[in-house]
Amino acid sequence: MTKSNKKELSLEQREELLKTLKARFEKHMNRHQDLEWAKIQAKLETNTEKLWSLNEMETTGGEPDVVGYDKQKDEYIFFDCSTESPKGRRSVCYDREALESRKKHKPENNAIDMAAAMGIELLTEEQYRELQELGNFDMKTSSWVQTPSDIRELGGALFCDFRFGHVFVYHNGADSYYAARGFRGSLRV
Repeated sequence: MTKSNKKELSLEQREELLKTLKARFEKHMNRHQDLEWAKIQAKLETNTEKLWSLNEMETTGGEPDVVGYDKQKDEYIFFDCSTESPKGRRSVCYDREALESRKKHKPENNAIDMAAAMGIELLTEEQYRELQELGNFDMKTSSWVQTPSDIRELGGALFCDFRFGHVFVYHNGADSYYAARGFRGSLRV
């Protein structure tokens, strides 16, 4: 029997994930007022690759939840809503170039490649600020965010956190990594 490389979940995995997502959806209605779970679930059930990506978000500690709906594109928007930066995505530098530039003590991975492998995108600074309007996130950790090319070309990368009642945007060398810094992702379904 040949193993498939398709990004699909077993029936049991799909059912378990949908159950988890539904429970989270119902627990945090403030994140998605005026949206109906039945419509979201129907969309998820017809999009197995996106469901696989949501499972990747879940298994790495992201606690994905619906945070919006794009009427023009008919897409539901999911963000990682874990209280702190997802545990399974910490201690990573920003991108492959940064990873390869490190001479010593290289981290195991980088945020951009991990997100791509999961089928998600890093939050933008704007999306990060939107997330913080739904609750208090990253009060002890920080998260890499998409970095403008002019900053990245100079060797830097941006990350955000929430301290003292405010969102802070900082810079660091893209090759840096810390046990308390990961990344949050977004997915459109």
